[in-house]
Amino acid sequence: MSGKNTGKGSVKKVVLAYSGGLDTSIIIPWLKENYDDCEVVAVSVDVGQGTELDGLEEKAKKTGASKLYIEDLRDEFVNDFIIPTVKAGAKYEGSLLGTSFARPVMAKRIAEIALKEGADAIAHGCTGKGNDQVRFELAFKAFAPDIKVIAPWREWDIKSRDDEIDYAEARDIPLKISRETNYSKDKNLWHLSHEGLDLEDPANEPLYGKPGFLELGVSPENAPDKAEYVELEFRRGCPVAIDGEALSATEIIYRLNALGGKHGIGLFDVVENRLVGMKSRGVYETPGGTILYHAHEVLETITLDRDTAHYKELVAQKFAELVYNGLWFTPLREALSAFVDKTQETVTGKVRLKLYKGNVINAGVWSKYSLYSEELASFGESDYDQREAEGFINLFGLPVKVRALLDARRGG
Repeated sequence: MSGKNTGKGSVKKVVLAYSGGLDTSIIIPWLKENYDDCEVVAVSVDVGQGTELDGLEEKAKKTGASKLYIEDLRDEFVNDFIIPTVKAGAKYEGSLLGTSFARPVMAKRIAEIALKEGADAIAHGCTGKGNDQVRFELAFKAFAPDIKVIAPWREWDIKSRDDEIDYAEARDIPLKISRETNYSKDKNLWHLSHEGLDLEDPANEPLYGKPGFLELGVSPENAPDKAEYVELEFRRGCPVAIDGEALSATEIIYRLNALGGKHGIGLFDVVENRLVGMKSRGVYETPGGTILYHAHEVLETITLDRDTAHYKELVAQKFAELVYNGLWFTPLREALSAFVDKTQETVTGKVRLKLYKGNVINAGVWSKYSLYSEELASFGESDYDQREAEGFINLFGLPVKVRALLDARRGG
């Protein structure tokens, strides 16, 4: 299978967003075959893929790349993308946006390297059906608006992952997958997503118990029978310590991943609405992120006033849509982050949680900025004059009463 395409402009150097997975493994030779033996510079951005990056330089060069950049952006990913999203409380249809906010940080650095290399084009391995093509290309437009983008999935005649494997085997390109284990996966330090194969039918239960399916943790059934406590400390909405030990946000997420995975926390099976219009089914593992979101939400229950908390929920939904749709580098996202940062000025304190067989259970929350008054809320004696509630209800309910009286007069 050649994937031949005609009518291409002159391209001498291409910078490729390179993961070493199935798609990008075959894109290097495909670019050279179809773009007049152009130079291909591969760029891998480390956002916590772990061992997936092992041996990439040798593999990239063996398949035709002139060089490989490996950029460690884990801390930038956490501090500039993950934590602002956690502070916003943003979730897209229940998911914690693992792939969504990884793409902007990756694409930004790829665009910067393309400019540095004097490249004619940037290439990526995203399909024409997915969200990632939008996320990558909007970031490319923000930082390298004049550079051509090559998206092979929108050009070649390869139609499926089986076709890709055929292409790779015909060129002796080594792969870490087989046709039987060919889930489409995306991994970073925040999450792991699974799509494809049996998951394409929403009627199929995910094979949580199948060896090798889950990578970041275990199913709740296989989690320990004894609960474990964890205490998180926040300052202005940012995590700063775990169990009394001051750590960076990146280190805290890694620690929470181990804890959450051990206790079967963070499994999410969803049919979600893609930006391009279709529905897709995925299974996500987000053990540490699930704990972090929960702790942050608990702390906000005592540190945010009612109106701010309720309005922030509206902002969170819009924030999530912007992130999911690849609109990170936009004035609106920046403006919403400014609003969120203002709300976080008092989100300082500690949260204790109990982890047990897939559950995150509240076990205590403290803050010097707490708006909770035990004296006022108590069922015992307090200085609260309950008789004052009558006047409040009369005024608050006046529109209801007036309408009822007028309806009665009209015979309605």
